[in-house]
Amino acid sequence: MVDEGLPGATDVHVHLMPDRLMRAIRGALNDEAGWEFPHPTDREPMEATLREHGVERYCALPYAHKPGIARDLNEWVLDRADDSEMCVPFATVHGDDEVGPVVREAFEAGARGLKFQCPVQEVGPDDPRLDPAFELAAEYDRPILFHAGTAPMFRDSPHVGVDAFRSFLESYPEVRAASAHMGAFEVEAFVDTLREHDNAFLDTCFAMSTAVGDYMDFDPGEVDDSVFEEFSGRIMYGSDYPNIPHPYRAEYEGLLARELSESAREELFSRAAERFLGER
Repeated sequence: MVDEGLPGATDVHVHLMPDRLMRAIRGALNDEAGWEFPHPTDREPMEATLREHGVERYCALPYAHKPGIARDLNEWVLDRADDSEMCVPFATVHGDDEVGPVVREAFEAGARGLKFQCPVQEVGPDDPRLDPAFELAAEYDRPILFHAGTAPMFRDSPHVGVDAFRSFLESYPEVRAASAHMGAFEVEAFVDTLREHDNAFLDTCFAMSTAVGDYMDFDPGEVDDSVFEEFSGRIMYGSDYPNIPHPYRAEYEGLLARELSESAREELFSRAAERFLGER
């Protein structure tokens, strides 16, 4: 049964990776924060859950935590996307890989963008090792989604923060770039960045969940409805599914409860993703 509350949405932040890697990620999060994960990790049951909530398509985001695995990981994601009507495949690369060749191969094979989990991969948006990837993103007109904020447990990481994200935006103004999790815990500074850079986007994943307060020190109520109106078209719905320790509905029910205009709501759940992906 489809959840009528979220019809035709694009979820820009979903993780689709091999079981062994997903187990390792979940194990690390369990060790660090005690989180438990009730959601499946295989593509078909994941997509069934997303469809139940009205999601029409999703961006599949891999990330390589060590050198030497990105090429195979990208190929794995692209293979699963070939069998899916919902999956928009992204690619990744590690800073110690042959960055240019790995990214060019992925783009030529159909990857629609790049994903960097900056603190885990130990690469920042201003890391010169990634310049070949950023230059290719400009050449192929592909967007980049960074985990550029300090949430949920990366306040001490040298690879995150609004300054590094701004540095990227200034260096590559032709590349559309998003910061995940609304930039938490520096949300106000990341929102200000939207004012300063037309190529900047944010996604809502985890930070705007009604369950977020159970897992980290952030209140989505601190983000006023006016932010979604002012930056309609550059704030995108995302969930972090399936690596969330709460029901999927918690990712969007608070957003649906906001008193947003019809146009801002449409941009949030679908149209902003089209702009980010270069479809309009």
